[in-house]
Parts: sequence; structure tokens; C-alpha cells
Amino acid sequence: MADRVTVIGWDGSPLTAAARAALGAATLVAGAAHHLALPEVPPAAERIRLGSVALAARRIAAHRGSAVVLADGDPGFFGVVRTLRSPEFGLEIEVVPAVSSVAAAFARAGMPWDDAQVVVAHRRTLRRAVNVCRAHTKVAVLTSPGAGPAELGLLLDGVHRTFVICEELGTEREQVTVVTSDKAADHTWRDPNIVIVIGGRSGPAAEDTGWLAGRDPAVDPRGWTQPAEAYGGGLGEGESDLLRAAQLARLGPRTGDLVWDIGCGSGAFATEAARAGAAVLAVDRDIDACARTDAAARRFGVQLQIVRGTAPHVLEDLPEPDVVRVGGGGAAVVSAVADRRPRRIVADAATRDAAERLGRDLTEHGYDVECALIQSVELDTRAWTEKERSVTFLLCGVLPDRSP
Repeated sequence: MADRVTVIGWDGSPLTAAARAALGAATLVAGAAHHLALPEVPPAAERIRLGSVALAARRIAAHRGSAVVLADGDPGFFGVVRTLRSPEFGLEIEVVPAVSSVAAAFARAGMPWDDAQVVVAHRRTLRRAVNVCRAHTKVAVLTSPGAGPAELGLLLDGVHRTFVICEELGTEREQVTVVTSDKAADHTWRDPNIVIVIGGRSGPAAEDTGWLAGRDPAVDPRGWTQPAEAYGGGLGEGESDLLRAAQLARLGPRTGDLVWDIGCGSGAFATEAARAGAAVLAVDRDIDACARTDAAARRFGVQLQIVRGTAPHVLEDLPEPDVVRVGGGGAAVVSAVADRRPRRIVADAATRDAAERLGRDLTEHGYDVECALIQSVELDTRAWTEKERSVTFLLCGVLPDRSP
């Protein structure tokens, strides 16, 4: 294998003495075209244009001599270090870091970034990156060809955000542009670029900040679900704390997911799915339900997109969901949702016959179906007498050919 492998981060500033020494002794240099054009690269060194890092790692492992890998920003942050350190290559590396491109982008924007989410957008992960931008107020997106500012803007249709687009950071062609998300597709952007996506309602501020990057959990009340009184006017017909907890447990909404909540009612489920970090589309035909959902989201400081309309027709133009709660509409809505192939669907029914109809429909769409009878009894603890009883059939459909 190579006698020594040094990974050098480059942020456009002059190379450090350690970086210059390693580069001057290199017999093989791998990097992008602008790295290989640096005057410090030895003329006699073998040069590898860095495309596939794994392919470059194999060539480095077979090389006899000193190898240097040049990378933009901090190579240990979503960079080449992870691949180069894979046991299959057997490389021992030293790293000369630089300022990460994300840190540089926020510095150019004059913004703190300890409260930001950071995501990587490739063609295969673009939709999930967009969902993070829907769900959070400050996100840095490391883009790639085909998954850049224009594509982000197009997929954020209906959600207003501000883009701070930083192109070719650290080079003479560096440029920082601020546009609204709906205008991003009107331009051609140079690679590489970083997009800072900001906007949406601000959540409550934590009393003690500065100990955890991202959203501080201290701003949220404890508990996966909150009692009915936390939602102002209380829960709607057919909603209960126990049922909601079970629905959340079956769906498992998480960061990067898009959740549909059809028949959002009080907004309790939609709000709690958003508290889990997921992007949420809350759908209801009733204007009062939409208002209650918006109020619940504001109370807890989470991001929601509310769509007023009647399912299943209103669902046709919505972006693809990962998991769906069907809170109303019956078999017609469940069938329309199943046609969109989300990973998981939950629905409930008041009678066994209705539950069987929903279960058959999900099965016919290729879902594995489970059904549980959930009974809850609320007691008055002063006299230990029954106050309220509810009985519901909970169905969950899971696509067997997709990861949970």
C-alpha cells in the first residue's frame, strides 16, 4: 500500500506548512481538476482526477510512495475521509483539515449555525432533503449535480423559504446570492454550491442554549403525545390520546419523512408527527379543523403545511408520502392512499365490518395488514369511577418490499 496517505482540506486560503510539506513529498495526488491545478502539486507526481472515491482508494492502496488526497472544505465532514478509512482499503491516513463549506457558507451569510440541520442532497436523497427543509427553519444543503438549488425550489412548491446560495466558495468565482425558493429554478447555478434554506415559524426559545446542535429538546414538553387539553379546544370526534399514541408508534415518523395526516381534526397527530422531525401535510375539508391545526402547530412551534380540501380528490397533486394517517374518508381514501405506495398506512374503524373492508382493501394493494382492538377507559381518580370509554379498531398496512 501507499507509504503514507495525507488528506488535505482546501477552503481557498493558502495551504498550511503541514499541507505544503505533505504535498511537496507526494508521488501521487488525487483531487478535483481545480485541486490538481494548484502550483504546489509536484509536476512529477501521478495525478488522479477524483470521481469515485472508492476507485481512487484502490489505486492509492496499490501505489508505492506518498499519496495526497485534496478535498474541498473539511474532508471529515460528509467528505472523503469516511470512504478512505474503510477497512477494505487498508489505508492509514492523516488529515489536514480546513474550514468546512457549511461553516464557510454560514459565515458568508453572517448567521450562526449551531441550530441548523445539515443534509446532503443527491438524486436519490433529494426528496428527503426537501422534507427536512419543509420541517425545519434553518437547513444547510450540500448539493450535487441534479440535486441543486433549482430542484430544491421546485420540490418546495407551496412552501415559502429563503435561499442563500453560495457558489464555488473559496475560489475567485465565489458568489453569494439570496433568492426566494420559488425563484431558484429561474437561474443556472454553478457547482459546487451550498444552499442555506431559512424560513417558517420560529419555535419557542430554550432557556438554556448552547449545548446541543440542532433543535433543543428542552423547548418541547415531555411525552411523545400530549393530553387533550394541550390542544386548546380539545380533541375532535374519533380522536383519543391512546389511539394517537398507537398511530404514531405504528408509523414512526422521523426526520426526512413526509407525513400525510388526512382528516387532521384538532391537529394533535399532525403536530406530534412534526415534533418527531418529519415534514407534515395536514389535510381537512373543514375550515375550522384547518384553523385548529394551525393553532396547534403555532403553540408547539412546529412547521406544517395545511391543505384544505376533500379527500381523495385533493390528494392527487400532493408530493409523495412516506407514511400516512387516514383519520377520515373510509375505504375510498384508504384505497387512494395505497395507490401512492407509502411505506406505512394507519387507519381506524368504529366497527368490525368497517375494519374488515379497510383491511381487505389494503391487502389487495399488496400491504401486510395488522389490526388491533383498542379500548380505553378514562377514570376519575377522585372517586375511581369511569368517566369515558372508547373502542376503536386500529389497522396498519406495511409494504413488505420496502424498508420500514
